[in-house]
Amino acid sequence: MASLQVRPRPTPEEYDDVVMDVDVDEDLAILAATLEDWVTPRQGWELSLRQGTEFDRRNNVEAELGFALGEQTCRLAFRLDQLEGADDTAEELVLRFEERDGIAKLARLNEHGLDVELFHILTFT
Repeated sequence: MASLQVRPRPTPEEYDDVVMDVDVDEDLAILAATLEDWVTPRQGWELSLRQGTEFDRRNNVEAELGFALGEQTCRLAFRLDQLEGADDTAEELVLRFEERDGIAKLARLNEHGLDVELFHILTFT
């Protein structure tokens, strides 16, 4: 089992400078590392991991990817355990959610922001 360092949920007693460890499955730790590796060298992109709403439970991590450049801003927030895959291509990061029977929801992050597809037919060769 792995653990991720996350910020606590915003509460009436804000803990801005506190970092906490949350136990997660190894595959979620790998997905979080992929997100961090993609965001780090890209101007305008930011990744924030925070404690989810299911306190004291394993895999209780929410991810927020934010993009701000010039007047454009966008944000994508999700529970880390909703993410089924993260593929880093040379041009974009493709996040795959809720894959069933070859159909998935995708978010494509690139240097200009993000695109969301709620019905993407996956093709395998």
